[in-house]
Amino acid sequence: MSYLALAYPDLDKTDFELIQRHRKEYDSLFYDVVDPHFSFIFAVHDFTEELFIEEITQKAKDQKKINFVFRCATISKDGFEDTYHVFLVPDEGHSDIIRLHDVLYSGSLKDNLRLDLDYIPHLAIGSSTDKYQSKRLAEEWNKKEITIKGTISKLSIIKYKDNLVTLLKVIDLV
Repeated sequence: MSYLALAYPDLDKTDFELIQRHRKEYDSLFYDVVDPHFSFIFAVHDFTEELFIEEITQKAKDQKKINFVFRCATISKDGFEDTYHVFLVPDEGHSDIIRLHDVLYSGSLKDNLRLDLDYIPHLAIGSSTDKYQSKRLAEEWNKKEITIKGTISKLSIIKYKDNLVTLLKVIDLV
């Protein structure tokens, strides 16, 4: 069991459906597990539920909503397994997302931050063990010149166990 902090972005219905159609076809790992999201705090195993919720709630206090724009997809090698993910990475809002990530990992969560892996703000839309397949997926997406605008207006604290996501608390950003 682990605890995470995610942000399910506010998206136009048409954009959400586009992302979900793509995920249904190309993101078999997580399509049925979790909706499109940004990960802010990755799996934490050494906190109690109460302490994790308290820490995220305190760090998220007074944090501002983040507007973002996606204009392209890219691939990223998974840091734990032989999988290549296709990510939508924001052109706009990128630095604000990184700053919120850094705030959330300050304090008692700082020892959980993986400094051996780059934090790439993203929304996953596909994955494959074939790096060339992932590259093709990103290139096909990018040929369409899609622009997706959205907002991160809240953080969701979740528990993840046995491939099941349980919502524990929602924190509104100001």
